[in-house]
Parts: sequence; C-alpha cells; structure tokens
Amino acid sequence: MLFEELRIRNVSIRPAQILAPMAGITDTVFRRFIKRLGGCGLIMTEFVSSEGMLRQNLKSQRFLYYKEEERPITAQIFGADPAHLAEAARIIEGLGFDIIDLNLGCPAKKVVRCGGSGLLRELPLLEEIFRKIRAAVSIPFTVKIRSGWSDEEIVAVPVARLAENCGVEAIAVHPRTRLQGYSGAARWDIIQEVKSSVRIPVIGNGDVMSPEAAAALFSRTGCDAVMIGRAAPTNPWIFRQMMEFFRSGSYIEPAETDRYELIHSYYAMLVEEDMPGAIGKMKQFASWFTHGVRNGAELRRSVQSAQTARDVLDRVDEFFSASLSK
Repeated sequence: MLFEELRIRNVSIRPAQILAPMAGITDTVFRRFIKRLGGCGLIMTEFVSSEGMLRQNLKSQRFLYYKEEERPITAQIFGADPAHLAEAARIIEGLGFDIIDLNLGCPAKKVVRCGGSGLLRELPLLEEIFRKIRAAVSIPFTVKIRSGWSDEEIVAVPVARLAENCGVEAIAVHPRTRLQGYSGAARWDIIQEVKSSVRIPVIGNGDVMSPEAAAALFSRTGCDAVMIGRAAPTNPWIFRQMMEFFRSGSYIEPAETDRYELIHSYYAMLVEEDMPGAIGKMKQFASWFTHGVRNGAELRRSVQSAQTARDVLDRVDEFFSASLSK
C-alpha cells in the first residue's frame, strides 16, 4: 500500500499520512476529530512562536495543549533567534511531544519578519538554528520548508542538504515560493529533486486534494509520506479515503448522514470542552463543512446568525432533522 508507514527514528507513523499544521485550524479539538475519522498517522500543532513560549504567552500555552489520544504528535515552532529556538525546543521535549518541527514555510508577513519562510534567505543563520535545536533535544527533529523565497531563489535542495548535515531527520516540502503564497500550481518536480538529493525521509505537500492526487504525488516524486493541509477542513475524510483508495482503487464518498454526523460531532466537541472562541470556530468551519450538503447555504446562514455555541449545535440538529426526513 502507498504511504503505509514512515519511521522517523523511533516514531512510527502509520499510515504515512500527515495533517499539516494550520494556523487557526489544527487545535487539539480538530486534531482529535481528524484522528477519530481514521487514516491520519501524524498530527501537528499550530505553529507556535518560540518568543511567545519563553514569555509564557497564554496563546502559546494553549497551542501546545494536547491529549494522549493524539499521539504521535509533533509540535511546530517558529522564530529566528537560535538560542531562543533551542530553549523553546527543550520546553517542547519536556512537555512530552514525540517530534519537534521547525516552520520554514509560513508566508505571512508577521511570521516572515521573525522566521518562517524568511529564513530561506539566510542559510548561515539557518545552519546555526538547525545545530542549536539539534543539540538541545533528544527527540526527532524535522523541518517544513517552501521551495524558496521567489522563482529566482529556489533553495529547497541546498536547504534539505544543510538540514540533513545538521541532524534534521525528515523534511516536508511545500513546493511553492514565499511570494506565491497559495497561488499557482505546486511544483512537484522540486519535491522529486529534494528526494533525489538527501537520504532522510521527504514528505510531499501541496495540491493534494484527493486520493488520486496523493497517488500521483508519489508517482511523480517517490516521496516517503504525504502531508495534507487545506483539503482537511473541506474534506476531513480524505485520510481515510486515501487508505481505501491505495488498498482497493476506490473510496467511499460521504452521504448526507455522514455529513450530519461530521458537523454534529465536531461542534459537540467544541461545546463539551468549552473551547475558547467556540462559536467563532463553528462559524469558520461552517463554510467548509457544509459544502456538499443539500441546501448548505441555508445552514450556513443559520449558523452565522446564531448567538451562542449551544444555539449553533441546536440549529445544526434541527436543519438535518428536517433535511434527512424528506
């Protein structure tokens, strides 16, 4: 089976299908929600600022909260100060995470000013960061990169080689540049070039919106694992569908009852755990989860006008009670 297992030293990732870290999305509830649907072998936190961690920022502490059912789990950090990143890495190891990952891919301006994809233009500093983090922790250390800053500055291969030489144990490649953001097509040929250039595992990411695309990614690149980002909120079943497709050549599309169970279970988790900003999360996810639902625009309008998280959940139940009885 494609992407059956990836081992990063002592951490077994089965299947080798990974939920990408996404700001504002991959909190503990969403991560557990994805895990319970099946097919996701590794989950990652939202990226956390090393500076915020050292200041004991409440947001950073919230980002690093997890439960045992989420294992194996990676904490992803960003920053630009080697000593501070190393200290943050030690804290993460002390919290019991299985893997630590360094974000070298975020294109957001506020992140680029203090790390993220901005570091792809500063390889000497990046080498110091790699070595400091590697020396600071004993758990596996991985990185996630973009292909470079711009089309004129494609550095994926030299960064991957540098990472390998500094003891980084796997690298995820999103083959768009920082200037591209999320526009244009992901250049899978860059993933293939990285795979041909290093011995450490290479994780492919970018434009994988279906099981067929995941198979095509492997065919084109030979990558060791697949990382799913934007497809996960719109189709949380994608990890399970990939497993089905790789085993049998087909997969099950969700029925209306599946969509109801999906929305109800996620919203119920938010209500039961009294998550900060739960109603905002519900409204945010309504735009994704309701695609494919009959009269989904009506449900979205109902959710958006709700005043409390409990009210949102009640409206979802009422909508589907009427819809499924027709």
